[in-house]
Amino acid sequence: MRLRVIGTVDALKAGMSPPNAIHACSPASGASVAGPLRRHAPSRPRVPGGGAGPWSDRLTLLLESTGEGMFGIDLDGRCTFVNRAGATILGYAAEDLIGRNMHYLIHHAHGDGRHYPVEECPIFRAFRQGLPCRIDSEVLWRADGSCFPAEYSSYPIVEQDAVVGAVVTFIDISERKQAEELLRRANDELERRVEERTQELSGALTQLRELSAYLHTVREEERTRIAREIHDELGSLLVALKMDVNWLGKRVAEDAGLGRKLQSMGRMIETAVENVGRIMTDLRPSILDHQGLWAALDWQAQEFAESSELRCDARLDIAAGTPAPTGTLAIAVFRIFQEMLSNVARHARATSVHIRILAEDGLLGIEVSDDGCGAPAAAFDSPRAYGVLGMRERAGHFGGELAISSHPGAGTTVRLRIPLQEAA
Repeated sequence: MRLRVIGTVDALKAGMSPPNAIHACSPASGASVAGPLRRHAPSRPRVPGGGAGPWSDRLTLLLESTGEGMFGIDLDGRCTFVNRAGATILGYAAEDLIGRNMHYLIHHAHGDGRHYPVEECPIFRAFRQGLPCRIDSEVLWRADGSCFPAEYSSYPIVEQDAVVGAVVTFIDISERKQAEELLRRANDELERRVEERTQELSGALTQLRELSAYLHTVREEERTRIAREIHDELGSLLVALKMDVNWLGKRVAEDAGLGRKLQSMGRMIETAVENVGRIMTDLRPSILDHQGLWAALDWQAQEFAESSELRCDARLDIAAGTPAPTGTLAIAVFRIFQEMLSNVARHARATSVHIRILAEDGLLGIEVSDDGCGAPAAAFDSPRAYGVLGMRERAGHFGGELAISSHPGAGTTVRLRIPLQEAA
């Protein structure tokens, strides 16, 4: 059975085709031709029935076998030919489309029902302005009044250097649009769930930080209480015991052996007093409460230099008029500084350490750098690095951050930056 194209197909039977639409071969040379569709006088005599011999049959078969819809329009926008796939997609009989204005028939409105002016039609621009187009964001309308998302292209037909119409190819992309919509919904749902989970995790992290800060506060209060009780109770008892030993020593001066024993007891009591003082200082340095953070940091640096026997270069630069933080912020900064120095003493195996404390423009910066053995970055990010975790949590609770730079054999530098808003 012979397949046929309804309407005039002279423009396509000449063997020329628009880009991305049809590529036909010239009967004479077999060369592929691209660009605007050009129509020439047929080189073969027509066969009965309006055909042009075997070439016409092959072109007709090509038009009818393609799954894409295809139609041609003249300069008035009227349909000159349409293939079977195009008529089927649009829901028309092929004969009902020939001679009809295709914009008013299938392209008259947008998907939301808004009128689509013919002057804005990209299909007609192909022959009116010689502008090819490829559109996948519009709809075409069927015979039953329904519309479908379509991807279409329109290319001008040129005859003897003059545009005489256009050829249009189109396909129904409903399935593609549905898949895109499903993918979009899936992405939206995923983003929503991620946002919800992020908010949940953020809330949980905030609660954990608040709990951590509360525990630190409770611990500091307990330390203060214990230090006060040691000072008031144990310290007073030791002083009283020392006075009693001195009293006995004066009354048994004639007994040399007993006197030596009392002197030994006195020395032991003095050592106990010193140890009690050290314990109280470790629990809660009185200098922090009585002289403020700046004095406490300076004192801690000096104490570290004396106890560690390292070469220690300490600098304290406080901008004029910068008040020292008080309360929980001061305690947090002091404890972080203590942990920095403690890590150097316990792990660094260093010979020297540089300490820089700078306060200006509402920010406090502390840097402790050593020339010790260093460590890989993973060591500081380990969940078992409790000291580092504690410092970071303390800093994070007050809006600060702790950065550690270290390499094996190249020493370690720990930097703290924390705002001083609570100084007020």
